[in-house]
Amino acid sequence: MIVALSALSSLVVHARAGNVHWPCALVFAACGVVGAGLGSTIGKSFDGQRLLFLFGLLMIAIALLMLRKPKGEIKKFVPLTRESVAAVAPRLAVFGGGAGLFAGFFGIGGGFLVVPGLTAGARMPLLAAIGSSLVSVFAFGLTTATNYALSGLIDWRLVAMFVLGGIAGSLFGGQIAARLARQKRTLSIVFAVIVAGVGIYIVVRGLFG
Repeated sequence: MIVALSALSSLVVHARAGNVHWPCALVFAACGVVGAGLGSTIGKSFDGQRLLFLFGLLMIAIALLMLRKPKGEIKKFVPLTRESVAAVAPRLAVFGGGAGLFAGFFGIGGGFLVVPGLTAGARMPLLAAIGSSLVSVFAFGLTTATNYALSGLIDWRLVAMFVLGGIAGSLFGGQIAARLARQKRTLSIVFAVIVAGVGIYIVVRGLFG
C-alpha cells in the first residue's frame, strides 16, 4: 500500500513532465495486475525472511543486467499504435505478466522489474520507462495490498507514516531524474547501483540476521 500511494504521487510529477507513454504503460500494467494477484496469493504462504533473501538476490541480478552495455545498434522506441500493436503488445503482455507475478510474490511495487521490462518490450528510453513504470507500480501495489488487506496483514498507521516520507522523496527524485535525462548512461548506472546496493543489504541481512 505504501508503494502504491507513493508511486501515485510520483506518477503525477512524471505525467506533468510528459514522461509517461500511456498506451504502453496501461497494457503493461493490465497484464501485470493478473500476475500480481497470483503472485501475492503464493507469497502469503512463504516465510517472510526467505522472501526477503530471494528478493535481494533478484535485485542484484537485475542491477547487473542493467549495468551491461548494450551490444550493437540501440533500437528506437516503438510507441504502441494500431500499426505496431501486433509486434509490441505481446512483448508488453509477457514482460508485464512476469513483472506483476514477481511484484505480487515479493510484496513490492516492482519498479526495478517494470523499468527493464518496458525498455525491452517497447525499446523505451530510460526516463520514459521510469515515468511509465509508475502506472504499473501503483497497479501492482494496490492489487497486492488489497490481497494482503483481506487477510488482515496491513498496519495502517505505518502506511500513513511511510506515505508522507514517500511523497516528499518522490518529488525530490523526480527533479534528479529530470536533470539526468540527457545523460542516459549515467541515469542507467545510478538506477542499477541503487538497486544493487539495496539488494546486497537485503541479502546480508537475510544471511546474518
